[in-house]
Amino acid sequence: MRNYRFKLAALLLAVVTALISLAPALPASADAFDQALLRWTKSRKIVDEDGANLEVKATYYSAEFIEALVQKESKDNLWTQSEADDYKYKFLSSLKLDELIPIHIEFVNNGPTMYLGPFDIMVKLRVKGKTYKPADYDKRFNFKFQGNKEGLVFFPRFDEKSGRELLKGVSSVNLEFSPAISPLLEGKSISFIWDVADDDPQKLYQGAAANKLETDRLIKRLEKLRKDKAEEESKLSSINEELDTIQKRLDELAKQ
Repeated sequence: MRNYRFKLAALLLAVVTALISLAPALPASADAFDQALLRWTKSRKIVDEDGANLEVKATYYSAEFIEALVQKESKDNLWTQSEADDYKYKFLSSLKLDELIPIHIEFVNNGPTMYLGPFDIMVKLRVKGKTYKPADYDKRFNFKFQGNKEGLVFFPRFDEKSGRELLKGVSSVNLEFSPAISPLLEGKSISFIWDVADDDPQKLYQGAAANKLETDRLIKRLEKLRKDKAEEESKLSSINEELDTIQKRLDELAKQ
């Protein structure tokens, strides 16, 4: 996958990260976004005997979370409906939900330097007992660091070989981190489980933003079909030319 999907995601990252960091402290009376954030954010903190510590957070970009985030941004920025639709369109375009499963990951490392490159061997998504590597991820995860590091990781939504939709009929998914991410783990892995049985990204594709997304998809499909048609017509033309050549030679031979 190309890195262009991070252009918009990077702009949103600071806002989303700040909101995610507040999740553990939210009151029971939290609003719709806060409640969605609590439901879809998982975290774990490891502290050794000397006080060195590592906190790992992950937020699954469910339809509920994405819709709540869009509505919050719209409310906070006093956007018109047109502005909100445009934001939603660009956000959904960057996430590529029709192809990928996005998860936001954050590390707060107050311990030994972490070496995560290449990051696609450090994290995997387990679905029905089978694991999948990231299809794309924020390349900043490949560099060693202490302190904070966050970014989006994208897992495939379809099985590469069979084309089967991975989450169809699935009740839960498990995000697993390799013990190699930090010596603080002492050889033990970190994993987070989300209940995705009721998650349906198609719920997001409604209204003006959805129409623009469908238009984009149909235009891309049309371009591909036109290209395929041109290639097939070129092949057919070549076949017809060869048929004419063979027929002419047969006619010549028949006259001899």
